[in-house]
Formats: sequence, C-alpha cells, structure tokens
Amino acid sequence: MECKNFQRNLDQCNCSYEPCSRKGYCCECLTYHRRAGELPACYFPDHVERTYDRSIARFVALHSAIRK
Repeated sequence: MECKNFQRNLDQCNCSYEPCSRKGYCCECLTYHRRAGELPACYFPDHVERTYDRSIARFVALHSAIRK
C-alpha cells in the first residue's frame, strides 16, 4: 500500500533512530510501537525522544510533571 502522506509525515517525524524503516509510515510505526508496549517518537519532545525511552510510563510521567 502506498502512503499518500509519506513526505509530509517524514517532514514532521522527530524519530532520531536513523536506520528506522518506518519513518514517514505512521501506520507501521504505531503498530510496531504498540506491539512493543511503547509510543512512537512523535508523542515525545525531542529531548525525551533521544533517550529512546518511549514507554507509556515515561509519557505519563512527562505529562504528569507538566500539569503540576
């Protein structure tokens, strides 16, 4: 299946994992990370994404700290 939004997705993707074959293919990325119990890079600010801790717990902790 061809992704009609590939270039737009790729332009907005903040994933810092360079050999990633899913960049720009959001459906594949979401499926991959959901199966791993994680969230994709786009759910995190760049400084957190670069740690590669994309766990749901990290996402909740990040957003809990922001709201306090």
